[in-house]
This record gives sequence, C-alpha cells and structure tokens, in this order.
Amino acid sequence: MASSTSFSLTISCALLPKPFFSSPSSSHFRIPQKPLIHFQNPPPFPKIRSHPHQTTATPITKDLWENTILKSETPVLVEFYASWCGPCRMVHRIIDEIVAEYAGKLKCFILNTDTDMQIAEDYEIKVVPVVLLFKNGQKYDSVIGTMPKEFYVAAIERVLKS
Repeated sequence: MASSTSFSLTISCALLPKPFFSSPSSSHFRIPQKPLIHFQNPPPFPKIRSHPHQTTATPITKDLWENTILKSETPVLVEFYASWCGPCRMVHRIIDEIVAEYAGKLKCFILNTDTDMQIAEDYEIKVVPVVLLFKNGQKYDSVIGTMPKEFYVAAIERVLKS
C-alpha cells in the first residue's frame, strides 16, 4: 500500500570493532556505541478516531418507561448502557442483529444509565452493559456484561417460550 508520508530507517549492523568477543573463550559481548536503529524522520502515529456506533434499537427514557416497557404486550429487551462504555458498544452490535432477527416477536430498547439513573437504580443496575428482558411488565431474565450472542438469544428464547 502506498503512503504519502515517507521516512528513512538506518540500521547499523556488524560495524563493531574486532574482535567482537573480548577473548575467544569469553562470552562477554561488546556493546556498540551507536544505536542500532535510527529514525531520521520518525513515522507519525496513526490518528485514532472513535466512531460511536448508532444502534437500531430505540432509545428509551424514564418518561416513556411505563407505557413502552411495563405495559407492552410484546416481550421487551432493554440494554442498559453508558456512552463512555466500550463493552456496551460491542453489545449494541449484537442487539442490532437481534432487532433484525426478532422483528415482530420482541421489542428492543436501549437506556442510557448516565441520563436515566432512576430507572437503573430501580432495577439495581450496578454495572453496564446489562440486558434485561421483560414480559407482561415484569422483569423476566437478565444478561450481565458483554457475552457472546448465544447468551442473549438463549435468554430471549426462554422469554418467548414461557
């Protein structure tokens, strides 16, 4: 791959005065006075850009909680997350897949625990990410932490079969 930035790298090797060993029977090495690697123009560090993942699950707030979650006739999945949480972004991707696979059978929502702390406290959410599953207005199952998709699917299937 071609790059617009160039740099040169100088490697010095085998430029040590002889003898390399202090004596034929000795195992002591001479330490070179010059650095082995010298960057004339060090390469720039790559810029790391954070692209927040926009999930397809619907954001929910405390104002809509009762009507949307507790009074839903369809089972509901709610991911409790925080915007600063890296593992939560991984769970967002899994939830996105679940939204597509369970369309019509399950409603999926996300709740930011930084902005809606009261709901998180009501359900004793101490860490994020946490996924809670509700059926008939009651908490039915939960998955705590970042887990493989199979864990979430197994919990959903338990809710749907009950």
